[in-house]
Order: sequence, then structure tokens, then C-alpha cells
Amino acid sequence: MSDNKYLDEYSEDSFWTKARNFAQKAGYDVLEKALKLYYSATDEDTPKWAKTTIFAALGYFITPIDAIPDLTPAVGFSDDLGVLVAAAAAVVMHVKTEHSEKASEKLDHWFSKLD
Repeated sequence: MSDNKYLDEYSEDSFWTKARNFAQKAGYDVLEKALKLYYSATDEDTPKWAKTTIFAALGYFITPIDAIPDLTPAVGFSDDLGVLVAAAAAVVMHVKTEHSEKASEKLDHWFSKLD
């Protein structure tokens, strides 16, 4: 992700609010990518360049006005997923097993409450 214009959109509070409030609408796949990236970015071992890439992607996820508005039925989060996948590919070597495990635990907790 070479354009970091969404970096300023990121805040930890905004990330958690968006993730919780849109869990069901965004779906498991989008949130799994977002959470893995979040946990990687908050790891002190992750280099600054990778954190910048991740926070820009999470900023895009948080922003309500993007290529496809998140409220658009069925496809609203497809662009967010694309951005998150691209960021994940760029920083893959910094996403640890523990980040994936934390993401899975959080998703299991959220989605079990939705059943």
C-alpha cells in the first residue's frame, strides 16, 4: 500500500468501535484479516514500515467513505477486504502465530454472541 492517506484515519478507539459494531455485516474474513493486522501492528517486534502499512490499511477499514460504501448490501466490505489482503501480503513475515490466535479468540467470542 503505497498511498498512506488513510493513515490519519486510524485510531485504536475507532478500530475497535468499527470492528465490534460491524462484525456481522463485515463478516468473519474481513475481521480476521483486520484483527491479525492489528495484533501484528501492536507487537513491539514489528518494524515501523510494516506498522505504517498496517495502520494505513486499518484506517481505510475504519473510514466510512471509501471505494464501496460499507453500508452497500453484499459488497460493502469487499474493497476493505482487498486492502487488508494487500497489506497482509506486504507484511506477512511479521504476522506471527500468536497474532492469528488472538484474532481467532476474539472472533470466536464475538461471533458466538451473534448466534
